[in-house]
Amino acid sequence: MMSAIDLQWFAAEDEGRTEEPSEYKLRKAREEGRVAKSQELNGAVVLLLCIVLLVALAPWLERKCEESMIFFFNNVTQKTLTDSKFVYAFFRYFLMMTLPFALVGIVAGVIANIIQNRGFMFTTKTIEPHFDRLVPNFGEYFKKTLFSFEGLFNIVKSIVKVIVIGIISFFYIRADLPALLSMLHTGGPALALRQIGSMSAQILITCSVFLLAVSVADYFVQRRQFIESMKMTKEEVKEEYKEMEGDPEVKGHLESAQREMLQTNIPRAVKESDVVITNPTHFAVALQWKQETNDSPQVTAKGEDLTAQNMKRIAAENDIPIVENRSLARGLYTDTKVGDIIPESYMRAIATVYVQIGYLDKKNKKV
Repeated sequence: MMSAIDLQWFAAEDEGRTEEPSEYKLRKAREEGRVAKSQELNGAVVLLLCIVLLVALAPWLERKCEESMIFFFNNVTQKTLTDSKFVYAFFRYFLMMTLPFALVGIVAGVIANIIQNRGFMFTTKTIEPHFDRLVPNFGEYFKKTLFSFEGLFNIVKSIVKVIVIGIISFFYIRADLPALLSMLHTGGPALALRQIGSMSAQILITCSVFLLAVSVADYFVQRRQFIESMKMTKEEVKEEYKEMEGDPEVKGHLESAQREMLQTNIPRAVKESDVVITNPTHFAVALQWKQETNDSPQVTAKGEDLTAQNMKRIAAENDIPIVENRSLARGLYTDTKVGDIIPESYMRAIATVYVQIGYLDKKNKKV
């Protein structure tokens, strides 16, 4: 019957969401606290580290338990020992034996979350009340938990965990049972209890490692499901693009990325430029005028000192005109960024440079 269920019924494509989620949408989701995360991975990491700590501290815990029992049995009949002292002693032993596990659990949980979230993330969005969710949508719930890939995966995962943990426990117990029975007759209860403790530790460590492996697989499934849920329709992509165009932060980020890309391609930018204006030794600014798209020249590269000298060398090797103009080169270097159109205040000086290199004559000849 399960084979008759087509998992693609519930894919994002069936809802028209065929486009991969954009970085902008993923960033917005992260700001709202929505990221790909497996709760099982958190629990498995906490469980494994606490069990390792339990095994490491077992002799010390045994001594502390024995010490606390001796204290209470010796003083239970003493009238000089008040109730407050009993309470203080109880909490002292209790905290002494449980605090290390609490601290390790907290640290392990934080580390697991940081690894899954790919960095530290703090938001209050996830704890804000949503009154529209007070009335449960049972149809959506059953569709998600029973008739979806995630639901089937969770069912199979739970069954596999129960079976594997049962098998692990069975083989460890079967292997240690003869020795355990013989110790009850020859070694006494104390030795038998230690054997049981050793066997239990082996079972716990093996099972926790297995659960960690399952949780890693669960994380990748959750990540796949998260990306699937974040897919977009073509209309959403268009709307987001319009929104991004009006977002100053995104626009500034795109402009910065464009400038960085242009600046890292200085050799190609210089080869494609019309002229390189120099200081002549400290600054160099390359200009290009695409008349079909821009009304004014554009800064395609700039540099100082060694970079400026390198730009002059590339220009000379590729027959790009080099014009020495100290004030103009310094001004352009200071007042413009790579990718900027030349400001109006520099247009007269730039026009003189373009006349000097015969730019318009070259264009007319090409035409």
